[in-house]
Amino acid sequence: MRARSSPEAIAHARMPKSNFNLSPSEHRAGPGMPVEDAHRAPSDAAREQASSVSAPRAMTESPAADATSAVMIELHGDLGEIKQEWQAFERSADCTVFQSFHWLAKWQQHIGAYNGTIPAIVFGRDGEGRLIFILQLAIETRGVARRLTWLGSELCDYNAPLLAAHFSDAVTAERFTDLWHDIVRLIRADRRLRFDLVDLQKMPEMVGRQRNPFLGIKVLANPSGAYVATLGSDWDEFYTARRSSSTRKRERRQFKQLAEHGDVRFVDVEDKADIERTLETLIDQKSRSFARMGVEDLFARPGYRDFYLDIATDHNVSALTHVSRLDVGATTAATNLGLTFRDCYYLVLSSYHDGEIARFGPGRAHLHELLRHAMERGFHKFDFTIGDEPYKRDWSDIVVQLYDHLEAVTPRGAIVMAMTSAFRRTKRFIKQTPALWRTYSKLRGLAGMFGRR
Repeated sequence: MRARSSPEAIAHARMPKSNFNLSPSEHRAGPGMPVEDAHRAPSDAAREQASSVSAPRAMTESPAADATSAVMIELHGDLGEIKQEWQAFERSADCTVFQSFHWLAKWQQHIGAYNGTIPAIVFGRDGEGRLIFILQLAIETRGVARRLTWLGSELCDYNAPLLAAHFSDAVTAERFTDLWHDIVRLIRADRRLRFDLVDLQKMPEMVGRQRNPFLGIKVLANPSGAYVATLGSDWDEFYTARRSSSTRKRERRQFKQLAEHGDVRFVDVEDKADIERTLETLIDQKSRSFARMGVEDLFARPGYRDFYLDIATDHNVSALTHVSRLDVGATTAATNLGLTFRDCYYLVLSSYHDGEIARFGPGRAHLHELLRHAMERGFHKFDFTIGDEPYKRDWSDIVVQLYDHLEAVTPRGAIVMAMTSAFRRTKRFIKQTPALWRTYSKLRGLAGMFGRR
């Protein structure tokens, strides 16, 4: 079908589902890397150990002035053994999609285990044994130091605990500070889990309807922010409110030019083989974009390509993922991998064709259809996630400030912490100063261009 000369005329296609049945792979090995190997590159044995964990490593009761407010904290390592309780808790807990069990288990399987990351999951229970929080922590080795960090931190745009709805009533800010000290001591009591510093990044101020308890501990602003659009029920009304008349006129003209190169279709991809093909195109387009920008290719790292392909094609995880693309004739003009959780659509990966049609905004046309798609399926929010790209500000009415917590526990950690803190403060200053950021981005792109020659 030839698309008419307006963005509203894009044809929507839904691909048929395929018949497949994949189960998550669960590796089982030893509990972790010995402390004497803490500052070595992870060996094959360490990677195998880190791919899974054992029964609860430790548990203790955190005392309180009032015995009724005592909290039992448990340290777990085996993701498989806590899977059911974690998933049951996440159905009602305040959290984001990045705290879901499947997202983090897939990350550990494909990326964390390869790098020797050791899960250190903390369950907190009230006096009646009910879960009131989960801290999905891990031990990572980076350079010369071991860090206590969030599991899968790098690929989680928001890092935060999972909190029971009544958590804030049960645990005050002062009480959580004491609890956190107990948790750090509990983890360090296991010689396999000792670390040099705590490095908790990208923490939002709110976790669902509750204030993030980690903001009661010393934090500094993360270099980047995140952006969220509150959706309505009518695309035309939303589009008119967010884009000026001159912008809408220019975008209609570009869409007409795009349609001159072939039928324009928004494809909601559901067939496994087609998902794989679409993601391979996305990865190729994204890798070319990274090269133009002069930044490291994320997908060249071990396990990253496999992680995204697995998270998108495993039918056990399909409720969390959404793959789409914009076809212009026979050309895949733009692609997207999104995550869906409760009332929110998360934009995680997107790309566009860098050929002749790039001049006519295929990525923008695809974004319009994604926003319309989210509205039609009843999502109330569209989360552009972390990153300060101008287009995110254009659509969003909510700015999410993110915070980091750094804390040294060894002399080695103090040195690394000072260097890390100085680097992040400098990065934030550059990113928050438009002239400096534009200059830096141009220089980075030039360096990437000359590096490819």
